[in-house]
Amino acid sequence: MSLLQKIKSLSSAYSTHTVSIRRHLHAHPELSYQEFQTAKFVAEQLSSFGISSLPVATTGLVADIKGKNPDKKTVALRADMDALPIVEENNVIYKSKNTGVMHACGHDVHTSSLLMTARILNEVKEDFEGTVRLLFQPGEEKNPGGASYMIRDGALENPRPAAILGQHVFPLLPAGKVGFREGMYMASADEIYLKVMGKGGHGAAPDLAVDPIVIACHIVIALQQIISRNANPRQPTVLTFGNFVGLGATNIIPNEVNIAGTFRAMNEVWRESALAKIKKMAESIAEGMGGSCEVVISKGYPYLENNPMLTRRIRKAAEEYVGSENVVDLDITLGAEDFAYYSQLVPAAFYRLGTNNPAKGITSYVHSPTFDIDEDALTIGPGLMAWMALQELQFT
Repeated sequence: MSLLQKIKSLSSAYSTHTVSIRRHLHAHPELSYQEFQTAKFVAEQLSSFGISSLPVATTGLVADIKGKNPDKKTVALRADMDALPIVEENNVIYKSKNTGVMHACGHDVHTSSLLMTARILNEVKEDFEGTVRLLFQPGEEKNPGGASYMIRDGALENPRPAAILGQHVFPLLPAGKVGFREGMYMASADEIYLKVMGKGGHGAAPDLAVDPIVIACHIVIALQQIISRNANPRQPTVLTFGNFVGLGATNIIPNEVNIAGTFRAMNEVWRESALAKIKKMAESIAEGMGGSCEVVISKGYPYLENNPMLTRRIRKAAEEYVGSENVVDLDITLGAEDFAYYSQLVPAAFYRLGTNNPAKGITSYVHSPTFDIDEDALTIGPGLMAWMALQELQFT
């Protein structure tokens, strides 16, 4: 039996276990940087496979699977473990038991898949040379991003991996298919917080007040001109404000309005320029209308770039594993991922695992209360990642 056939056979044979792990994680989600029980469970699973792990970044784990000649080359594989503050609406037996917390972005899939990848690799370690490093990462969903803490605490050192791969569910792609994109793929993500201050008063006497509601409305509309009139129209970028709070009433002008939003870009020079423009414009408009505006910018993840040569190689490996007809091109997205931190330091490739199935009613997008996956994808995910990692280990 060839190594490819062996890995496929193991991935299929362990699929029931992969699903059970995924369901356990889905039923017991934990928020970013609070993944204590998740990390304990992952460590126990690794130990049951004969793999030791070390804690890193408080709630993260690192484990190495060493083949023959382990110092020859190291390839890293990453899975994120945190969940989102969402009330789950799915009526399934593995529904979240932690009210208000849900694995609505597939991190339960990533973790269960990498666990089974680890089991497969450990069973074939006599068949490859080099080392595969497993990164089980906290806090992908919340600034500054758990990847930054993993890097800070040495997850990419001793030795530094020659490459790193990351897998993410993709509900726009049918289960059974896999997507890749070379080069720029995902955007940077910064959080914008505006506190617009005026002078409260009676709604019937606006002349005696400084209305922060009106000022805030002008700011929100004006800031869109930065995108429409300052950004290169060929350069993807977006500014969205999703939270606007002014606690007045029908006849009460409040003292202040709080606004929160996100800025996305795919060019670091433009990113810095736009953030400076946002700050200056918001402050100037508020001052010109008799109020003031405090601008707080929480710098988030950088843009994510897939190393072209690495992506080309693992795409070829994926075609060998699932067939070229099941490998597709991905478009750029203004979504963001803290996997981007890794891509700034080592050759990286972030790919997508199809998870939807309209026939089963599984179509909801990530970050929604009805997100779920076709668990048939878990038959493919673990073995695919194992095969791509081993193919990359062979590349010199």
